[in-house]
Amino acid sequence: MNKISTLLFLIFLTCTSGVFADSGSSISLNGTWELSYWMQPEEPITSPKDMQLAEVKHLSAQVPGNIELDLMAANLIKDPMIGSNVNELRKWEGYQWCYSKSFVAPQLKPGQQYQLFFAGIDCLADIWLNGKHIGKAENMMIEHAFNVTKEIKAGESNQLQVILRSSVIEGQKHLLGTFSIGNFPSEESVFIRKAPHTYGWDILPRLVSAGLWRDVELRVLNPARLTDVHYMVANVDTATRNVRLYTDVQVKLPFEKFDKVKAVYTLSRHGKEIYKGSSVVVSPAFRYIMEIKNADLWWPRGYGEPALYDAKVELVDSDGTILSTDNKRVGLRTIQLNITDINLPPDHPGKFCFIVNGEPIFIHGTNWVPMDALHSRDHSFVDESIRMAVELNCNMIRCWGGNVYEDHHFFNLCDENGIMVWQDFTMGCTFYPQRSSFTQALEEEAISVVCKLRNHPSLVLWSGNNEDDCALRWSLQPFNINPNQDVVSRKVLPAVIYEFDPTRPYLPSSPYYSQAVYERGSADQYLPENHLWGPRGYYKDKFYTDATCCFVSEIGYHGCPNLESLQKMMTKDAVYPWTKNHEWNDEWVTKSVRRFPEWGKTFDRNNLMINQVRLLFGEVPSKLDDFIFASQSVQAEAMKYFIEMWRGKKFDDKTGIVWWNLRDGWPVISDAIVDYYNSKKMAYYFIKNVQQDVCVLINDAEGGNYPLIGTNDTRNVQSGNVTVTDASSGRKIYESTFRIPANQKVRIASLPEESGQGIYLIQYQIGNQKFMNHYLYGKAPFNLKEYKRLLQKTGLYAKK
Repeated sequence: MNKISTLLFLIFLTCTSGVFADSGSSISLNGTWELSYWMQPEEPITSPKDMQLAEVKHLSAQVPGNIELDLMAANLIKDPMIGSNVNELRKWEGYQWCYSKSFVAPQLKPGQQYQLFFAGIDCLADIWLNGKHIGKAENMMIEHAFNVTKEIKAGESNQLQVILRSSVIEGQKHLLGTFSIGNFPSEESVFIRKAPHTYGWDILPRLVSAGLWRDVELRVLNPARLTDVHYMVANVDTATRNVRLYTDVQVKLPFEKFDKVKAVYTLSRHGKEIYKGSSVVVSPAFRYIMEIKNADLWWPRGYGEPALYDAKVELVDSDGTILSTDNKRVGLRTIQLNITDINLPPDHPGKFCFIVNGEPIFIHGTNWVPMDALHSRDHSFVDESIRMAVELNCNMIRCWGGNVYEDHHFFNLCDENGIMVWQDFTMGCTFYPQRSSFTQALEEEAISVVCKLRNHPSLVLWSGNNEDDCALRWSLQPFNINPNQDVVSRKVLPAVIYEFDPTRPYLPSSPYYSQAVYERGSADQYLPENHLWGPRGYYKDKFYTDATCCFVSEIGYHGCPNLESLQKMMTKDAVYPWTKNHEWNDEWVTKSVRRFPEWGKTFDRNNLMINQVRLLFGEVPSKLDDFIFASQSVQAEAMKYFIEMWRGKKFDDKTGIVWWNLRDGWPVISDAIVDYYNSKKMAYYFIKNVQQDVCVLINDAEGGNYPLIGTNDTRNVQSGNVTVTDASSGRKIYESTFRIPANQKVRIASLPEESGQGIYLIQYQIGNQKFMNHYLYGKAPFNLKEYKRLLQKTGLYAKK
C-alpha cells in the first residue's frame, strides 16, 4: 500500500460509521462529492466514457442532497423557496448529472463481501465503480443495494460515479393510456417512480429535482448473517394479556454452519429480560413462536401506553461466537379495519372503523405531506413535526400518496408516541399504467417498502393510492370506467400485502369505490370513507353537515400564513398589497400554487381564501394584519367545527376524522395549520383544544337546543364538572357534573338556542386537569371586530 492509499485507509478508519444489524460494518460515503452536469442529448449519456463527448461543467455537491442546493451554494440559482424563483428551475430539468466520489475500501476477511448501499437515488441512474457498470436504479422511493465484491480494490482508491438522466426527458419515452391523461398530476410523472408532487401539485411547486437524497454507504457483509427478521402478533388475549408472537427469520449461512448454529431470541422491556429461547438453524428460513404471559400491549394515544419491547435475534456459533445480531423494537398489538363496501343508511349503514386489540378506536389525526420540496432536508423537520402532532394529540397520521415513504426515524417516533400510521403507496390523483413493465416495478417497490416498515406497530394500514379511484370520474366523464379493473391497486399491491404482511389491513384506494359503489353510480353518498373538499364554501354548508361518510380522511380550510412568514417567502415589495387593479401580484400567485408561469394568473386558491373570509365576516379587510387575522379565524373555526361535528357523533355514524393538514413542505398559502417555517396559525390552538382525549363541546342546535356533548377517547370512565358561560355578558349558561363511560360519548345537556351572535366559553375539569373550549353561536356573517374582542375576552387564544 502506498503512502496515499495508507492515508486514505486511515481516513476510512476514522469515518467508519457503526454497524447495521451486526452483520458487518458500514462505511459512510456521505459528505462532499463532485457534481458534473450537462444538457441531456438526444441519446442520454449513461457511461463515464461518453461524458467526454459532452460539454461538462463541475461543482461541489453534498450527499445526502439535491442538485438545487448545490446550484444555490454555487450562486447559480436563487433560493427557490422565495418569491417566484422556483420558476427559474425549469431550464435545469433537461440536464443530466453525475455524482463522483473516491474512497478507500478495507481489506475483507475470508467469506466477506462488499455491498454498495443507496438509501435514496432520485431517480434514473446508472452506477459505475472503477469504470465498471454495476447496476441501474429507476425508483426514487426505495433503497438500492449492489454486490461490488469483484469491482472493489481493497486498500486502494476506488472511483464511484452515479449518472442521472433527466426524468422529464425520459418520461417522454413512455406511451400513456387514455385514463392516465387529463388528470390532476402532470402526465409526464405517471410512468416515472418519483414522488408525484415533484412535477407540481396544489400544495407544492413544480420542482423536478435530482440527487442522492438519502445516505450512501459501503457495507462489509459477513458470510454468516441475518437477512430478514419479521415479527407478527398472531393472537392477543386482552383479558389475560397473553400474546402469541411469530418470529420469522431468514439467514445467509455457509453450508457447513447449518445444524450447528443456533438462533437465540430475546425479548426485553425497560432493560429486563422477559423471554428467551433458541432453536437450531437447519434451513435458511424458519419460524419461532413465543408465548408471552401478562404482556404489556401497544395502544394508540389515549387508549393506553404504547408499550415497546426490545426484540433481539442472534446467530450463535457452536463455540459461542455471535455471528450476527438483529435488534428491533416491537409492539404487541392486533389491528383490524372493520369496513363495508358500501354505505346505505339507515338500513345498511357503512362501516370504516379501526380496531386495536379488540377495541374500536375513534380517530382524530392529520395528513402528512412532504416535509420539504427538496427531500434531502426532510429529516430536519420530522422531530418537530411529530412533537406538534403529539401536542395536538393526534392518534393517527395519514402519509399521503403524493409524497415519498418516510424513513424508520419517523415510524420510530410514531411507535413511541402511540400515533397510528395510515400509509398510502406513492400514487395519487390519476390512473397508472396496467402493463407489466410498470406493474413489475410497482411490485418491486411494494415488496421493498413493506418489508422495510412492517415491524413498526404504529403502521396500521396500507392504502393503494390517494384518490386514483375518483380520478376516473374527474377525467373520463361521461364515460363509465370501473376502477375495480385496476391491476395495480386490485391485484399487484394486495398480492404483496397478502404474501409479506398478511396481518395488516389493505385499502385499495382512498376513497375506495368498491364494485358495489360503482354499480350504484359512484355517488359520494355511498362511500363509507371519503375526502370532503367539494365547493369549499361556508364550512356549515350542507356539503359538510349532511356528509354521509362515517370516516373522513381529508378535509380542510384555507388559512393565510403569519406576517413574518409572508415576509420570508416573498420579496419585500410583493408582500403587500397582494393585488393591484384587481389582479393578484405574481408572487402571491406562485404561492397559491401555480405549476407553470405560462398558465397565467391562476389565482383560484387565493380567491378561495378571500371568499371564505367574506362568507364568515361579510367583508374582506384591506389591511394585511386584519386580513391575516380574519383568514386564520375562518380556518380555525372551520377546522374546529369539522372535528367537533365528527366527535359529537362518535360511533353513532362517525368513526374518525383525519384533517388536512399539519405542516407545509414549501412556503405556500394553504390549508396547513403550521407553515413551512413552523409558524403556527390560529387553527393549531383551536384543534389542540378539541382533540383532548376527553373533550366537552357544543354541536349546532337541533330542535331549538344546542347539544352539550362529552366525548371520551380512553378505556376508562371519565368524570368531571363543566361550566358554560356567555363571553360577552359573563352570564352563566350551564353548570353541572358529568360522567362519560369508557370509549363513548354522552349528551351532558341540551342548552337553549340563542337568537343573536356570540361565543360560549366552555370550562371543564377532570380530576386536577382543567380544560377550555368555545362555541361560536349565531348565523354568519359576524362582525370581525366584535369576534376578535370576544375571542380575546375568553383568553383562550392569545398569541403564543
